[in-house]
Amino acid sequence: MGLTNLEKIIALQKKTSHIRNLCILAHVDHGKTTLADCLVASNGIISSRLAGKLRYLDSREDEQIRGITMKSSAISLHYSTGGNEYLINLIDSPGHVDFSSEVSTAVRLCDGAIVVVDAVEGVCPQTQVVLRQAWLENIRPVLVINKIDRLIVELKLTSQETYTHLQKLLEQVNAVTGTLFTSKVLEERAEKDAEAQSSCTENGSVDQVYDWSAGLEETDDSDLYFSPDRGNVVFASAIDGWGFSIHQFAEMYSQKMGISSSVLLKTLWGDFYLNAKAKKIMKGAQSKGKKPLFVQLVLDNIWSMYDAVVTRRDKEKVEKMVTSLGLQVMSRDLRHSDPKVLLSAICSQWLPVSQAVLSMVCEKLPSPAEISAERVEKLMSVGARRFDSLPEQTQELKKAFLDCSADETAPVIVFVSKMFAVDSKALPQNKQRPLTQEEIAQRRELARQRHAERQAANQSAESPGSADAGGASTPAAPASGAVTDALCARTEALSVRTAVDEDNKEHFVAFARVYSGVVRKGQKVFVLGPKYDPSLALRALPEGCSVADVLPSIPHMACCTVDNLYLLMGRELDELDEVPSGNVLGIGGMEEFILKSATISTSPACPPFTPLNFEATPIVRVAVEPKHPRSSVVEGTRFSVLTELLCSLQNCSIQMHRFAKIEISASEPIIPFRETVIRPPKVDMVNEDMGKQQKVAVIHQVKEEQMKYPEGVQVDSTGLVTLTTPNKMATVGVRAIPLPEEVTRFLEDNVELIRTMEQFSLFAREGKTQDINQKILENIQDFKVKLERNLQGRKWRGAVERIWAFGPRRCGPNILLNSVEGYHRPSVWHCLEREAEIRDFDNSIASGFQLATLSGPMCEEPLMGVCFSVETWDMKLSAALAQQDSIDKDSQAAEHNNDDQIESSDPHETNASSASSNRSRSRAEASGSSVDCYGPFSGQLIAAMKETCRYAFQAKPQRLMAAMYTCEIMATAEVLGRVYAVLSKREGRVLQEEMKEGTDMFIIKAVLPVAESFGFADEIRKRTSGLASPQLVFSHWEVISSDPFWVPTTEEEYLHFGEKADSSNQALKYMNAVRRRKGLYVEEKIVEHAEKQRTLSKNK
Repeated sequence: MGLTNLEKIIALQKKTSHIRNLCILAHVDHGKTTLADCLVASNGIISSRLAGKLRYLDSREDEQIRGITMKSSAISLHYSTGGNEYLINLIDSPGHVDFSSEVSTAVRLCDGAIVVVDAVEGVCPQTQVVLRQAWLENIRPVLVINKIDRLIVELKLTSQETYTHLQKLLEQVNAVTGTLFTSKVLEERAEKDAEAQSSCTENGSVDQVYDWSAGLEETDDSDLYFSPDRGNVVFASAIDGWGFSIHQFAEMYSQKMGISSSVLLKTLWGDFYLNAKAKKIMKGAQSKGKKPLFVQLVLDNIWSMYDAVVTRRDKEKVEKMVTSLGLQVMSRDLRHSDPKVLLSAICSQWLPVSQAVLSMVCEKLPSPAEISAERVEKLMSVGARRFDSLPEQTQELKKAFLDCSADETAPVIVFVSKMFAVDSKALPQNKQRPLTQEEIAQRRELARQRHAERQAANQSAESPGSADAGGASTPAAPASGAVTDALCARTEALSVRTAVDEDNKEHFVAFARVYSGVVRKGQKVFVLGPKYDPSLALRALPEGCSVADVLPSIPHMACCTVDNLYLLMGRELDELDEVPSGNVLGIGGMEEFILKSATISTSPACPPFTPLNFEATPIVRVAVEPKHPRSSVVEGTRFSVLTELLCSLQNCSIQMHRFAKIEISASEPIIPFRETVIRPPKVDMVNEDMGKQQKVAVIHQVKEEQMKYPEGVQVDSTGLVTLTTPNKMATVGVRAIPLPEEVTRFLEDNVELIRTMEQFSLFAREGKTQDINQKILENIQDFKVKLERNLQGRKWRGAVERIWAFGPRRCGPNILLNSVEGYHRPSVWHCLEREAEIRDFDNSIASGFQLATLSGPMCEEPLMGVCFSVETWDMKLSAALAQQDSIDKDSQAAEHNNDDQIESSDPHETNASSASSNRSRSRAEASGSSVDCYGPFSGQLIAAMKETCRYAFQAKPQRLMAAMYTCEIMATAEVLGRVYAVLSKREGRVLQEEMKEGTDMFIIKAVLPVAESFGFADEIRKRTSGLASPQLVFSHWEVISSDPFWVPTTEEEYLHFGEKADSSNQALKYMNAVRRRKGLYVEEKIVEHAEKQRTLSKNK
């Protein structure tokens, strides 16, 4: 196909049904960018000879150096098939787990995906991740099994073995899809069962026959799975330029064999064989020992091609095959020393991969107009809010999504998934364009005029001057001309400098897609942030308002003008005047309004889109500052930090230097930890039962000295800590209890729901009305029931009803329990009960708990999995406090009367005094009593509660929790021992090891502490000579078993660990490192048992 011009693409953009938005997803190094090169070469943008070598969509320098894709990039292609013309908006995405956020930005803008799988490596960890991302975004995938040439050249498989291998590979991919489908069906079934049970309970009918079927039999899943006979699988070798689907060979052989293509389509893949005598296609190839039809008609031909061209280099056979296929191969390709060049020249004409893939894309993937209602509702439902709870005007926009209309009346809805940087030179308006004939003629005439002026000036300077007054002025002419030339030169130098500065400037372009309406250059639009609430905006804005009107300020909503529209063409940008719905585009001039992602619309009723699904959670942070404090930070730094810091520190420093023109110094990686308590251990460090061994007196005394508490803190034998405030007016007693592991995990998984509950509680405390959706109430009730089910046992009886707060930040995995006798305050579930009567200073207790859980006593890290039970809370409000409160009230009343009687000369003073009195009155009213809950006593109570929680925490066995990576390593058998050596050296733990069928590759699954992961990938590559490559993804938090404060206390421990017990304590090492980084006191001895140095030889 020839080079596609811009006018053709602009015309195709208006045909929504002929647009295909798709992305290429795969594990790292499975051939995404090579496949994209082949598709780009089909449009004549690059040479087909350079496909796979140029990596056209890897436009960044670091991508070319490293050989991997790091940023998703888009290009628009034109393809014709069956008399129809299609516009393919192709997005290439990274495959490495470190850049998985880029995959999320690409998937959101697409309707379909090409999933690429390596024929040798099969389904890898990132393959499962991208299939799950495609499933969550409700986009339809098609499959390309790439690198089939490796089965021929590297593994030396026969065509029959390859067929069996490909069958197993397809089963693996379908198993991942089947797991996702099954989980969805079971979730829906569980919801239906819950609704049926609640309806039966309301009706009073308890007796019912339970349906044991899971609902999988009734659900249609025929379109979900990949199968060659359905046309959604392509077998390819992108590096050699060939690829095919079953359809191509079915049409090819239907003419030769006289069998209808529909019959061949059903039988080419499967257990069918060709009976040559009867000239019929029969079933049962495996049982009868016959070659399957796919092997006989498809694979054998490709194997014989590789055998003739690559293995044997048989020129006569090659020429015969070329002639029989009717191909034209250039003589230089036939003479080339590299057989791969000849193979690519033949196969790219015989079975072009671009034709197979693009035909499958056009037939099997949906157009933007075919977007499902389920996906629209999911995109429009933010957080815990469901589509049904949105305002009516917002729900009406669903029709605009489904229609994908480009009418004038249709509202404009655009989603921006990310912002990317572009050099000023790369912008279309700054590019050098070829001059027209008129411009060339004008420049020629201007040059002639300048030349004539210079000649005239030179002649006047050479002519002899006269002695009269008129002649005296003649020498001044050259002087004035010299001044003019100097001024012109200075002006040109300034303009050149300005042009250079402008060329070095970076611009940010929004990577977006139009879901409805037409976006035009210069159009005014609303930019809606992720926290924008359309229901609040519609109440505040006048009815029927538009962007052009003068509107009041609305939170998380801004008005702006679309400066430029761009067509994304890989490394190039083309300027557009308008873009209709269904297309991917770039928008300029949005850097002032958008940081990462946003929704753009002309309707204030439009909700912000659901946040992107990020599979990998960033867990490590670094502190960044300029090397030279006087360096000026220009605009664009914040974008580089937001977009680059998640990838790698090295990448971030490069981008900082690029955008902000400054050098940065970065701290050591900040590794997060968590603090927790556990049940008292039953055995000591030498696995002896606790309490049965004789204590070592000296060491036991040291242990007791460490556990001393300050004056005023009382600790009983059960771990109850009681503390009194400095003014002796309140006493708080708290006990720390470890939460079960499943409860901690359950609270972590439901952070969003807990945050929603806290938001409802906040609205209730402020007296605001908030419509709570019935579905959210059901989710909260379900969360409460599951929490009760997980908290089993005598000590947790009735605990769920007494939950005071969650923490830290009111939504963390720690619980504050109300165990105070006689105080029946509403629990956190009061948004269900609609009650809000609380005791004075209740909020101070909760605030102290929040502060205590935010920074623990071990190394000021957040707590995790700890329940603090408030068992005593006594307050003795003294007469002095009550008298002071009454004096404050009288003074407020006196001020109020004085304000009524005396007219102040300064109106500002009047306003200030009235504001202060109103503020104090509102505080007293909010507290519901005469006591000021915001005074000094409140601060003392907060501090006392915080310290009590910390001492209660220290009264229990303390442990540190480390962040853990899941590590998946693919390695060959000969380097397996070296992989294990590196893992054990870095405190890793192997969970599973399995051999990949049909290959010599092992897949090792292990867990590794984040603190030990720095340099892990480099070390494992060095030790294995590049034969093993790890993928690290944050998995969970794990308790470090060793006690950081441990000292030997029994005879056995004393004998085993020695008097000093100076063997390495991993938990103590981590804790001291964090304390040292935060500037806290670290108890360590620099020199111990120092001895005088002795010389090795005596002085003679």
